[in-house]
Amino acid sequence: MSKQWLMHFYEGNQSLAGLLGGKGANLAEMTRAGLAVPPGFTLTTEACRAYYIESRLPDGLLAEVREAMAELEQSKGQRFGDAASPLLVSVRSGSVTSMPGMMDTILNLGLNDDTVEGLAAATQNPRFAYDCYRRLIQMFGSVVFGIEGAWFEKKLHALKQAAGTESDQDIQAQDWQELIGTYKALILKRAGVPFPQDVYEQLRLAVEAVFRSWNNQRAQIYRRLNGIPDEQGTAVNIQAMVFGNLNEESGTGVVFTRNPSTGERVLFGEYLTNAQGEDVVAGVRTPQPIAKLAGDMPAVYEKLVGMAELLERHYRDMQDIEFTVENGTLYMLQTRNGKRTAQAAMRIGVELVQAGILTKEEALLRVEPSHLDQLLHPSLDESEAPAALATGLPASPGAACGQAVFTADEADAWARAGKAVILVRTETTPEDIHGVLAARGVLTSRGGMTSHAAVVARGMGKPCVCGCELLAIDSEEKQASIGGTAIREGDWLTIDGATGRVMIGEVPLKEADMSAELQLMLEWADDVRQMKVYANADNPEDAAKARSFGAEGVGLCRTEHMFLSPQRLPIVQEMILADSDAARGAALEKLLPMQQEDFDAIFRAMAGLPVTIRLLDPPLHEFLPNLEELVARHAQLTAARSGASGPDAELQKLEFLIRKVRGLHEVNPMLGQRGCRLGILFPEIYSMQIEAIFGAALACLNDGVDVSPEIMIPLVGHANELRIMRGLVDEVADSMLGDLRAQVNYRVGTMIEVPRAALTAPQIVQHADFFSFGTNDLTQMTFGYSRDDAEGKFLTHYVDSKLLPDNPFQVLDRDGVGQLIELAVTRARAAKPKLKTGVCGEHGGDPKSIRFCRETGLDYVSCSPYRVPLARIAAAQAEIEIAAEEAASGQQRIVS
Repeated sequence: MSKQWLMHFYEGNQSLAGLLGGKGANLAEMTRAGLAVPPGFTLTTEACRAYYIESRLPDGLLAEVREAMAELEQSKGQRFGDAASPLLVSVRSGSVTSMPGMMDTILNLGLNDDTVEGLAAATQNPRFAYDCYRRLIQMFGSVVFGIEGAWFEKKLHALKQAAGTESDQDIQAQDWQELIGTYKALILKRAGVPFPQDVYEQLRLAVEAVFRSWNNQRAQIYRRLNGIPDEQGTAVNIQAMVFGNLNEESGTGVVFTRNPSTGERVLFGEYLTNAQGEDVVAGVRTPQPIAKLAGDMPAVYEKLVGMAELLERHYRDMQDIEFTVENGTLYMLQTRNGKRTAQAAMRIGVELVQAGILTKEEALLRVEPSHLDQLLHPSLDESEAPAALATGLPASPGAACGQAVFTADEADAWARAGKAVILVRTETTPEDIHGVLAARGVLTSRGGMTSHAAVVARGMGKPCVCGCELLAIDSEEKQASIGGTAIREGDWLTIDGATGRVMIGEVPLKEADMSAELQLMLEWADDVRQMKVYANADNPEDAAKARSFGAEGVGLCRTEHMFLSPQRLPIVQEMILADSDAARGAALEKLLPMQQEDFDAIFRAMAGLPVTIRLLDPPLHEFLPNLEELVARHAQLTAARSGASGPDAELQKLEFLIRKVRGLHEVNPMLGQRGCRLGILFPEIYSMQIEAIFGAALACLNDGVDVSPEIMIPLVGHANELRIMRGLVDEVADSMLGDLRAQVNYRVGTMIEVPRAALTAPQIVQHADFFSFGTNDLTQMTFGYSRDDAEGKFLTHYVDSKLLPDNPFQVLDRDGVGQLIELAVTRARAAKPKLKTGVCGEHGGDPKSIRFCRETGLDYVSCSPYRVPLARIAAAQAEIEIAAEEAASGQQRIVS
């Protein structure tokens, strides 16, 4: 089957996005709709994939390009490379999935030493013509030859200094001609070849460079961050140029059909007169708000409003539109679904449903679950906030505190070292994406609401303040200043992306509340989903927070976390270090009321909903002092007592501790004396916890509070282990509850985290009321990876090199771990059809993993409190997608 390398805009449509890329498909769709789109054609993603397979442009492609250019020449009445009436084109990337700013673009292609004179004569504007030529050479040098943009910027800055101006618009034609000569010399020196005068050679090199940009570092990082397949490839769009930098009746801009930060239904964007599109997104000049266009060019503004409304209705979503005005005529250069904050996404989805444009199910599918974290962004505690040192543009909501750093590499390195950082830049570029990703927030001195920093930060959910003009940055010296206040690397800053404020120091933050739109969307999700969503909560505060986010129970309460407070740890150590049953019992008696108080508060917070309590799980040595520190202290005391006689109480205590810690040492503690093994060897420990659970249950019942405790026995690998532990639970229940046992509707189950437990589920289920899959440990034991070691050493490399599709601790491994879960559920339910099953590992908050859980027929997922809204949406999305697939499959069977 022959591949399709090229398609004209008038031939395509939106359904061909996989072939034409998102930009190409939308240009085709707008062309077919009769909008003012400069003509052009698209080189397909098939051509890109062939380029990577063959390491060159595929045979026949350049011939097709020449034919398409001839057709383009005819439609424009100009000729490519003609000195009298030159046709100029843009060469732009266009991936299937939107990747704003991640790949490369070249404008004004087709200019050379001859055609620039023709353009100057045709427009009677030499300054404009040579401005276009210097832009082409600069972009070509950076994109095609890989010369750092800073080399060109230094030359441009020197020219402006010599001319005594800061504005490009004040540079005259002869100055641009001088700069063009400088740029050519720079390319010859840095690239070793001259800037090509053959326009078809320019076009070939530009197409190859844009294809190559699919695999540049920033694009790879963005794809990995957003789960975009590497094999997708990018299309290349070759389009006749229209010129926003022709004169003062020309301009360029970016407009959203709604406010991308809030979702408000109002035209939102920016424009510049006498400029090209790159000037707006790169933040080279501070643009004007789009509302001002109504006064500057009222007819253009009216047409823009009409086109924006048409495009939003056509695509049934908020649009991000790039436009150019040439001599008062409006042209549409691109439209795509706009990047938005989660808050805006909720509002837009709800309003589109209310307007009858979307169904509730369609609106739910539009929600990006990963963005729901943004809705829980912290905000400033205004009672503690100092006066703002400066104010910029509120480009992406949320507040962030961190130490100032001035390069993306430093932001990445500091964040890896565990530091909170604010990335401070004059303006960000696509090469800074790893720094934006690492930073808590971004602050720039230039750029507007549609600049690179603003768009990328909004997409990542990072607070961002742009265009803070009082901020003067010296990146080489790693410092900045606002007015007379110096900001050095490492100084603490606080930014508020909702208001644009910048403050010195670390300002306290407070948690956000769920918006009315999110609450409504969650109600729609709850109407759709079948799986329940529980929360992992180890204390009453987490339980209450989870309940406020809509959790329908506690799926995992890790009791060992209750022992780590400074008040309790000494008592736990006393229990572990006890030399006799009596001494251990005394310590347990002290812990009992503390545990009961915890369980009582959690039961009350959940008000009768299930609370799954996992009995003590980790190795006991984790509660003891560090052996190396004990030995070092022993050596210090011994040296200090050199020559002294008689016993020393502290020294004797240290020697006792060292013997105990060494005695409890295990070669592989994750596979050692933990979980149910601890309860079998020391049943009094588990008895204490079980007594605390039932004691709390009785106290709640006495106050009229319903309880539904579910007691989970950890690390079971053999049915006999669960049989013994279940017997202990029932024995304590009989002893404590007596006639009230029927009123305490407790269940006993196990966490399936050992592969053998999954394989022997039919035997284990005889003693279980529920299975909770602990996918963290199940993943460790199935892969044979220690999570702490794997993620710190080799797992990132495995994912980056595509050895693994995802980090298996973040996204459930369907092929291995998933098979064990499916096997356990299927075989256990064959023996006990109404067995309750769920997932309580970290995967319970991952959308892909939630989809698997729904397919497998699990009853619930459990995740951290802050991921409960995400899980509710993801569970609804899984329901909608599965129903659609089943309907399509049924329709296909009927047809066949």
